[in-house]
Amino acid sequence: MKFTAEQIAGILGGEVVGNPQIEVYKLAKIEEGTEGSLSFLANPKYQNYIYTTQASITIVNHTFEPEQPITTTLIKVEDAYKSFSKLLEYYNQVKLMKSGIEQPTVISEHVTYGDNLYLGSFCYIGKNVKIGDNVKIYPNSFIGDNVVIGDNCILFAGVRIYSETEIGNHCTIHSGVIIGSDGFGFAPSEDGTYSKIPQIGNVILEDYVEVGACTTIDRATLGSTIIRKGVKLDNQIQIAHNVEIGENTVIASQTGIAGSTKIGKNCLIGGQVGIVGHITIGNNVRIQAQSGIGKSIPDGETIQGSPAFNYGDWNKSYVHFRNLPKIVAELDSLKKKLS
Repeated sequence: MKFTAEQIAGILGGEVVGNPQIEVYKLAKIEEGTEGSLSFLANPKYQNYIYTTQASITIVNHTFEPEQPITTTLIKVEDAYKSFSKLLEYYNQVKLMKSGIEQPTVISEHVTYGDNLYLGSFCYIGKNVKIGDNVKIYPNSFIGDNVVIGDNCILFAGVRIYSETEIGNHCTIHSGVIIGSDGFGFAPSEDGTYSKIPQIGNVILEDYVEVGACTTIDRATLGSTIIRKGVKLDNQIQIAHNVEIGENTVIASQTGIAGSTKIGKNCLIGGQVGIVGHITIGNNVRIQAQSGIGKSIPDGETIQGSPAFNYGDWNKSYVHFRNLPKIVAELDSLKKKLS
């Protein structure tokens, strides 16, 4: 896929300084630019690289004026960083612009789907599935019975969506994600064995949710596990049955959330956080990485530690903890003097 400087300038509303017909087909950092690549200069710290870069085209701020000869064609824009980001988004849209049903695939009875469906090879679509417009389902994906997928969703290769799951509009689900697997529910018996409790609920993803690779979201025992609008989940997260995550909450990798916990809106949760079940975390809560959450948290708190407590208190305590050997030595010295 090749683009000329003139075409890129048209997309960005920029001005070409150099050869308007020069072509690019790949992206690169300015210090690593090679012939045929497109780069950008936004940070003044990297300005010296524009005189040595081999990138065919470089996006720059409209105020930039070279002080030495350059070989790269410039596209001058109002804000180089924002324009490059816009171009990345456009490039990604073009790259993902697929449609049609590849073979072999299995589409079961009573399936309905909208316009511009892309269904990659070796996909399985179960009975009574409803798929909206402009949906892309990449190869080797499984969609169970009675699943609903809204408009403008992307399901990358190897996604597994169990039966009864409901996915809203504009959702992105990355490779290896499993949504709707059984919640971890077992009843102990007197002889020490465990009997499985049937998990007959489902999972609901509202609009604009993104789920990172290899994350798992369990179906509810009864009712629904709910991921609210705008939630962003990193890779390798475990969300247990009947959990509810509020709007626009962001959770980093390797976090685990136990069953029936409710998390509020606009929370930021760091990586490797462990959260017990049946608690409530308020809105606008910040949880630092590797924290262990064993009780409910009110709105607006920032906490750290395992077990976690107030972030400021944790930092003060950590200073004392680091000095603990010195403090113990001083106490031993005082004991000797007193004795």
